[in-house]
Amino acid sequence: MFAVVRTGGKQYRVAAGDKIAVEKLAGEAGDTITLGDVLLAGEGDKLSDAGKVTVSAEIIAQAKSEKVLVFKKRRRHNYRRKNGHRQQMTLLRITAVGDSKAEKKAAPKKEAAKKDDAPKAETKKAAPKKDTSEEKAAPKAKKAAPKKAAATDKAPAKKAPAKKAAPKKTESKK
Repeated sequence: MFAVVRTGGKQYRVAAGDKIAVEKLAGEAGDTITLGDVLLAGEGDKLSDAGKVTVSAEIIAQAKSEKVLVFKKRRRHNYRRKNGHRQQMTLLRITAVGDSKAEKKAAPKKEAAKKDDAPKAETKKAAPKKDTSEEKAAPKAKKAAPKKAAATDKAPAKKAPAKKAAPKKTESKK
C-alpha cells in the first residue's frame, strides 16, 4: 500500500520500508512518529479513503543537508558577499502505511491507563483567585480621560492653500 503525505510544505509518495529525508521534525533517533496529513492512499491502481489511512515512521537520524552557497556580486562596485546554508532535516524510515482501525484497537488500552491516573491528579484543589480586573480597569480609565481633553483643546493649524503660478504669455510672430 502507498500514500502521499504532506510534511514540511512538501509532498512525498511513501510505502512501507521507504526511507525519506524531510524538513526537521521534533524527536530523537529511534522515536516513532505518525505523519497525519495524508493526501492520497491506495494499492496498485485502486485508491482508498485517505482520511482513514495513517502513516507511521521511525526517525533514523537528525542531520543537515548539503551546503548551498549564496554568492552576491555587483559589477564595478567592489561588492562581493559569500554565504553558505545547510538546512536541518530528519531521516525517516516508513514502518507502516495502513488503516487506522488496526491502530485504534491498541489505543484503548493506553487510554484506560490514562483514565486511571487522571482522578488522582484532580484531587488537589487550587485556591480560588481574586478577580482584580475591575480594580485595575478603573484607574486606567481615569488616566486616559485627561489625555483626550488635552488633545481636543489644541486644534492643528490649517495651512493656506498654495498659490498657483500665472500662465505664461506667449508672443506670436507676425
